[in-house]
Amino acid sequence: MVATSSESYPVNCKYCGLEYNIIADRDDMKAWLSGEKYIQDALRYLSSGERELLISGTCNTCWQQMYGIDEEE
Repeated sequence: MVATSSESYPVNCKYCGLEYNIIADRDDMKAWLSGEKYIQDALRYLSSGERELLISGTCNTCWQQMYGIDEEE
């Protein structure tokens, strides 16, 4: 079994200013940031809200306030 190298990535929501710490594998983050993989493939173990925070800087609470709840989730 290969050991993972998880790290904490602090991200501030650009709307409410709260800081969130996303725990992710360093190699998975590198694969996404380099464009090697789509975020949903590289970081599939993160919630959709955590992935959105990384993509747009919008936390799930602010996203829901702006756009409402997705009926499919």
